[in-house]
Amino acid sequence: MKQARGDRPYFIFRQVQLDKSKRGLVMGTINPLHIKELIRLINSSPFFRNLSMVIETIETGLCIITIDIEEKHLSPYAAIQGGVYPAIIDAAAYWAPYPELPEDVGLITMDVSVNYTASVKDGRIIARGERIKTGRTICLSQVLVHDDEGKVLAQGTSKLLVTRGLQTIPHITGYSAESMPAKFLDDGE
Repeated sequence: MKQARGDRPYFIFRQVQLDKSKRGLVMGTINPLHIKELIRLINSSPFFRNLSMVIETIETGLCIITIDIEEKHLSPYAAIQGGVYPAIIDAAAYWAPYPELPEDVGLITMDVSVNYTASVKDGRIIARGERIKTGRTICLSQVLVHDDEGKVLAQGTSKLLVTRGLQTIPHITGYSAESMPAKFLDDGE
């Protein structure tokens, strides 16, 4: 929730209980129908379509995204444009902690750090984003980008700000007439 404080906005965060026996916040059992619909919505978004990024998996602490390299991904030197790696790293890092967050919070990327290790000209690149820490105010994720043979192409990390009421799933579905299934299953299911 955004509150005015002088000339600067600040955020008030809801207290959430941490389960010390597990990594991250434990909110309940994730609804597979929610994840399926979420992946469909994200994959159909303009940015994902423009870069031909496809979320393959979102699980607790994990997000896998692929890109089949096309001519539009290449630089004038006929190799992958350097901005493709940060884009896929940002996306995979963003969605890795998502299943562990309460339904009414969102994330905002604070920074993305990328280390380039190799270039490609064709084929598929795969980004495996893993949550390092899911906290009440900050999430930290790491991503490894590799090709089909497992060769590491780039590595990155991202720090994400946990927000209440900003960039939540209803903000995505607000552009759609469809309703989103609940994120978590009831205890009895």
